[in-house]
Amino acid sequence: MTRFLIAGATGMLGRDLQSVLVDRDVTPLGRADLDVTDLAAARAAAAGHDVIINASAFTKVDDAETNEDAAYSVNALGPQNLAIAAAETGATLVTVSTDYVFDGTGTTPYPESTPCHPVSAYGRTKAEGERLALEAHPSGTYIVRTAWLYGQHGANFATTMLRLAASHPEVTVITDQVGQPTWSMDLARQIVALVDSDAPSGIYHGTNSGQASWFDFARAVFAEAGLDPERVKPTDSSQFVRPAPRPSYSVLGHDAWKLAGLEPMRDWRAALAAAAQQGVLGTV
Repeated sequence: MTRFLIAGATGMLGRDLQSVLVDRDVTPLGRADLDVTDLAAARAAAAGHDVIINASAFTKVDDAETNEDAAYSVNALGPQNLAIAAAETGATLVTVSTDYVFDGTGTTPYPESTPCHPVSAYGRTKAEGERLALEAHPSGTYIVRTAWLYGQHGANFATTMLRLAASHPEVTVITDQVGQPTWSMDLARQIVALVDSDAPSGIYHGTNSGQASWFDFARAVFAEAGLDPERVKPTDSSQFVRPAPRPSYSVLGHDAWKLAGLEPMRDWRAALAAAAQQGVLGTV
């Protein structure tokens, strides 16, 4: 039986991975159990496992601008350490990356082969994590880039919108950033399907299909919760200036799945409807 190790198992994606792998042999390790920045710890944790899924990350995008060394340790050295450990034991590594490896100036979905061009500290550290992991274990590493992740476990945009809906008659959301809302449970299932396949190593884009602005996403969340989407009002990103620049276009292409004989993830609207039916968005 395949033995799985999940690093970052207590996060939103990590907990959904545990649910998907509930009938498998899984070792779930949170940050308190495994420091991925420690190579010796990574080697010890990897021993005896066939698949390592790295869902750990320094995800505070704005904090990374002033704490890039800390972000680099987790987002770059962490994947490198797990890749070294996986290579030494012959295990497969899946490490989760981000749309922030791109600069967001695109106008059509980014192919998996697009060169990285990050414009934030967070994006730079994640891009380095990709490079270092593939360099350390090229034949056994999957890079799965995701974006706009929401789910049952942990703070995210969808639940924030519903929290604001409970206390505000209207919410204002930007229209000039476009991406792919992605349900963490769909991503967890896709990662397991990738591991179970004979797909070649390399880069895959783990996002739900289609595209939306944050405004579109917010209105859809309101509608799924039985609220009036007209309560969501449009604005632009100039009204929400933050330390780290955000990509204005974060739509990722999915050709690698098709080439590997796997179906890309479903449309984001269908995923959101399914998430709402399962109570993932909570109640207002």
